[in-house]
Amino acid sequence: MMPFIQFNLPFAEQDIADFIPHRAPMILVDKIISYQRDTLVTEVTITTQSPYFDDKHKAVPNYVGIEYMAQSIAALAGVEAKLRNDKIRVGFLLGSRKLALHAKQYELGRTYRTQVNRLYQEESGLAVFDCQIYLLPEAGSDQEKILVATANVNVFQPQDTQAYLDGNQDAGNRSLGH
Repeated sequence: MMPFIQFNLPFAEQDIADFIPHRAPMILVDKIISYQRDTLVTEVTITTQSPYFDDKHKAVPNYVGIEYMAQSIAALAGVEAKLRNDKIRVGFLLGSRKLALHAKQYELGRTYRTQVNRLYQEESGLAVFDCQIYLLPEAGSDQEKILVATANVNVFQPQDTQAYLDGNQDAGNRSLGH
């Protein structure tokens, strides 16, 4: 049975694994904070158990931010799939433009919020997202959130993932619009 969206339960209380095709230990985001059409917000709190955590630096390297963005995009696709009563499908991170990393690392004990906004999507499954990652202020602080990473992320989600992976010319060409 396919997991469903529990509309009476806030997204933050639902298991992120129900919305993305990733499985532990490769789930990097903790929870969905909010969803609106074409937009989704996730959070991750850095712990010593976080994937890619570096004990020496007590942090996760900044380049992992692109995967926080990609998994947030996957979560948006997952929410939309569930709203259509469809299955969660695999997508592919094709690359990014205008990637800017404003922090050296994601620090232990700190919470980061990723927002993804769909700018463009083709019927083929090709899409572009505007993404930002913010460092949230510590509890009790009157500081503002701080922008730590931005990018335009290009992704592709074929209609038939297995046919695409198997190299089926029809699935690949049709998906790429050829």
